[in-house]
Amino acid sequence: MSTAEESKPGQFDGLESEYKYTRGKPIQFKKLTDKKLKTKFKKQEAQIKEAAQAAARNELLLGEDAGFLESEGVEKTFNYRQEQLAKETDINTSKKIFSLDLPEFGPYAIDYTRNGRHLLLGGKKGHLAAFDWQTGRLHFETHVKEIVRDVTWLHNETMLAAAQKKYVYIYDQTGLEIHRMKNHIEVNKLEFLPYHFLLATVGNGGYLKYQDTSTGQLVAEHRTRLGPCKTMTQNPWNAVIHLGHANGTVTLWAPTMSAPLVKMQCHKGPVQAIAIDNSGNYMATSGLDGQMKIWDIRKFDVVHEYFTPRPATSLSISQRGLLGVGWGSHVTVWKDALRTKQQSPYMQHLQPGSSIADIHFCPYEDVLGVGHDKGMSSIVIPGSGEPNFDSLAANPYQTKKQRQEAEVHSLLDKLQPAMITLNPSHIGKVTKLTKEDIIKQRQEAAEAKAAAEEPEKERKRMRGRNSAMKRHLRKKRNVIDDNKMALIEKIQANKDAREKQKQGEKPFTALDIFT
Repeated sequence: MSTAEESKPGQFDGLESEYKYTRGKPIQFKKLTDKKLKTKFKKQEAQIKEAAQAAARNELLLGEDAGFLESEGVEKTFNYRQEQLAKETDINTSKKIFSLDLPEFGPYAIDYTRNGRHLLLGGKKGHLAAFDWQTGRLHFETHVKEIVRDVTWLHNETMLAAAQKKYVYIYDQTGLEIHRMKNHIEVNKLEFLPYHFLLATVGNGGYLKYQDTSTGQLVAEHRTRLGPCKTMTQNPWNAVIHLGHANGTVTLWAPTMSAPLVKMQCHKGPVQAIAIDNSGNYMATSGLDGQMKIWDIRKFDVVHEYFTPRPATSLSISQRGLLGVGWGSHVTVWKDALRTKQQSPYMQHLQPGSSIADIHFCPYEDVLGVGHDKGMSSIVIPGSGEPNFDSLAANPYQTKKQRQEAEVHSLLDKLQPAMITLNPSHIGKVTKLTKEDIIKQRQEAAEAKAAAEEPEKERKRMRGRNSAMKRHLRKKRNVIDDNKMALIEKIQANKDAREKQKQGEKPFTALDIFT
């Protein structure tokens, strides 16, 4: 047990594991002269200390630990097949390895709920199905008789959205059509922001749209100006939408900004898939150029690159940082691939005779869902899921009453679209700069911008004698040729003839000049 003098900066007295639950260094309020402010800071620090101590004590209740597949000697973990894992694991884990053969309606797009309990399937040829995949209880199964491009759950398992041939439709848990969103046309990808109750869509028209599912209003509509888009994902840390385009760029969007927050050139060809980890620090992208790149979003720089034998069509990052890559008929899972470059995959899976269309890690379970041309497969990936869940955030074992209460609380705590920024930690903080410093910085920025811009050349617009036509005629006036000289002589002769006629003399023509 360490004392206050031996503790690290920002660490409180008490449990040794308490340090990781602290939030930076404590506020130094002992030298403050304002008694009211000093009392306020003292109470705040006492609450933070109490919360850190409670979190450290609750570690005793977290009995589960994340375990990975380990090999002995020269064996490799990626050589283990799902059949071998089913024989060596317990009955409950072996039941999570299954395959649904649906060759008539594929390829399939899949999605899990936030608590990882319910699974949604959407076949491209019109097949929709939702069920509790752990118990096998089917919610509904229907055929919409038109193309289905993507599916996603909304705030819980009672509502879902499907991007069909022309419009986006919302269904309930029984498969009943609740709403048809006519503002979302030819949508390719869907993403739901759970803390903002926003459904984001993007499609062939190149428009990114945000629909509030709690009020039914269209919050924002942004034109990307980069053509049709087929790749979209959200950053779970700040709710910023990432779009992958055909020119190899990835753009970051917020509903309150009509222009992209960031525009990154990631690949030499069209972007095929994007995945972001839960911390919001790393992003994985794949393109038709055969490259898979890991990016550090904090500095928008590439960390390392991988080569895929075929362009990766789907990417997914688990809660524990495992990276799943679907390419061709193969699925490879990489361990610690975000921070360090790996030489061999952690696990791999082959789906014979079927191309991989979509992969998703199941939350709070060591399971990877694979959607392909012939149906859907569920495989076990040890160490991929978070073993200890927060029941206030997502409870896999919640009852009907708990679900209803959680829905009401989430609606009351709903965040506004204006809260979506690149760095959400800036919200609620007070700037330490004075008003004079802010005005000075703005003036310096304006002067620097003015100095960087080249002065535009004023266009000289002249009228009258100095117009362009007059200058052209003056130039032509100084040109002398035979035709012009003959014409001048003829005009002068006619002029002389008219003058003599006025004086009573016999008029003569131009021919008399030559006689």
